[in-house]
Formats: sequence, C-alpha cells, structure tokens
Amino acid sequence: MREGVEIRLRPGDRERLEAVISDRGSPQHHVWRARIVLMTAAGAGTMTIRSVTGKGKPTIWRWQERYMSDGTDGLFRDAPRGRAFAAASPEQVATVVERTLHETPLPAATHWTLRAMAKVSGLAPSTIHRIWREHGLKPHRPETFKLSNDPRFVEKVRDIVGLYVNPPEHALVLSLDEKSQIQALDRTQPGLPMKKGRGATMTHDYKRHGTTTLFAALDVKAGTVIGQCMLRHRAAEFIRFLRLIDRQTPPELDLHLILDNYAAHKTEAVKRWFARHPRFHVHFTPTSASWINAIEGLFATLTKRRLRRGVFRSVIELSQAISDYLDAHNADPKPFHWTAPADTIIAKHQRGKRLLESLHSHVRQFKLQAREFLASS
Repeated sequence: MREGVEIRLRPGDRERLEAVISDRGSPQHHVWRARIVLMTAAGAGTMTIRSVTGKGKPTIWRWQERYMSDGTDGLFRDAPRGRAFAAASPEQVATVVERTLHETPLPAATHWTLRAMAKVSGLAPSTIHRIWREHGLKPHRPETFKLSNDPRFVEKVRDIVGLYVNPPEHALVLSLDEKSQIQALDRTQPGLPMKKGRGATMTHDYKRHGTTTLFAALDVKAGTVIGQCMLRHRAAEFIRFLRLIDRQTPPELDLHLILDNYAAHKTEAVKRWFARHPRFHVHFTPTSASWINAIEGLFATLTKRRLRRGVFRSVIELSQAISDYLDAHNADPKPFHWTAPADTIIAKHQRGKRLLESLHSHVRQFKLQAREFLASS
C-alpha cells in the first residue's frame, strides 16, 4: 500500500460500488474505478490492483485520491476535456455552406479542407466537420461522371433494360465483355497474416509475370457465367469465345448478347460469323455507358475478392485462380435483377445534358466577352 493512502468506505458506499460492478450496463471505466476503491479498502497493494484491473500506477493512485477527497460521486464524475467551442450561429453556418459550394481557396488549392475553412471562418475544425456532415458536403471526395453522347441513347437503353426486365421467351440473355490486361503479380516479399489488432500485410511493390484476358458471358436469368482466359483480346479470340458460347448453350434457344462498342466486336469477320449463326442477336450498349452492362458487376467483384490481394507467380496460376472463382460462382449462382426503370435513367441523362449545355453556354459567353475586352484594349 502506498504511503498516505488509507481508504475507509463511507456508509452505503460498498453497496453502491458493488452494484456498479455487477451491473452489465455500467461503463467499463466506472467498473474498474470501483474495483480500485474496493480492493484498496480491503488492503490490497498497488501491484495486486494493477494485475486485476490492468491499470498503471498513476491511474490507480489518481482514483484512490479522488475517492479520498470527493467520495463515491467523485469516481463517476469526469472533468470536461479539451477546449469548449461556442456553437456556430445560423449566419456562420450559412457562410460556411456557401463558401464550400461556390468558392475555392485560390490560389492555394483546388478544394477546401477542414483547417483551411476553419482559418477563414474563425470556427473550430470540429465545427466545420459537423456543418459539412449535417449538409452532406464532402469537398475531399469528387465524384466522376461521363454522359453518353450516343444519338441512339434512349433507344439502346430501352432495348437493354427491356431485356433485363422482360427477357424474351425461348431465349437466353447474355451480358458479355472482356476484362483485359489482368496482371499476374507476385509480391517481392511474403506478407504477414491477419491477427488480433492488426490486418494482413503485403508489400506495395511486386513482380510482373505477364497478363491474361478474361472473356465472360453472364446468363442474366440464371446468374451463371461462361468464362475463358486468353492471352489476347482481338476479334479472333472473340470469335473463339462465341464458339464456346454456342457449344455450351442449348441449341434450340436464341441468344441475345449485350455488348459494348469495342472495335473487336464489330469487325467484318465478326459480322460474317454472326450472319452464319442467326440465333445470335447483338444489342450494343450506348457509348460511354458500360455501367448498363451487367457483367461489369461480376468483374468488379472478381477484382475485389480474388485478384487485388492475390499472389500469382505465372499466367497459368492466375488463369487457374480465375477459373476456380467462376466455378465457385456457378456452384451458387444468383439471378441478376435490374431495378432502375428505363424512364428514370433517360430523365437523369437528359437533366445532365441540359446542365452541361448550360455550363458550356456560360463558358462560351465568358470567352466571347474576354476576346471583346482584349480587342478593345
């Protein structure tokens, strides 16, 4: 027992402290404070209390002294931490939101940070964070987009969404594409496995052992995948994959293929092959609209679950890993369900086009005014 420490429990304190310990809803920091006091009152030494509670000597001494000075109430009262900031006024909130949406911290940067906005507004970074969170503002996370300029966008969207939602009878709808340039990457050093308190590790650098291309066709209704890895992705390999699809699907069914606008899908050789196989019907996605091709979701999942953290010492090993993944997928397939109505997609696309046209109009007007000003000066 440390010199100068003598704890005598006051009337009713033992029952109160034991109730805190036995209550499963008690905060853990209240539980170990109560244990420190009860063990000290029972004559336990600092090292014994330390082994039971897992707390260091300064912490044990602090709460022994707190009980001696303030009693049981002092154990469960925490002093406020850090500096307290006054709440932002509605005017300050409106200013922060307006600056975030319509200004940039030029010429220093392209977007606001918490500290940059806090400096110009006079508010705390934590207050700026709260304002941004409440208004759904994320200056550090721009989102990418690409609007299709395909003149037949509406027609193609209605066609493909119609195949997803209401597939034709006596036919299969296959979403088909290539995932090219899949690299067989081997790490320069072996990583460490995951353990409690630490995630798995892997080196940031790697050794390249070649690439492969996955040709895949997703049966939208059944959820199964026909896949084949090839070294290249020319029209010749595409035709070879079409022959594989022809062999592995019931010959009495029509096949509706959803394809993107990759040049290898439109060569004369490919067109002649389709002409000789009339049960194949091709539906091209709008340009710059790969998101409407269902197979892209499978490629994203394959990358995340099998490729990104994989270690492959050869192209053969990589191809086998992809084949094993597809086999596992086909053992428990899930039908593909399209949920976005075609009218919703078209309306959103048209709003985006109008907005872009408005922005381009403002830019053209600004450039015209600038030229007129330079010419007159």
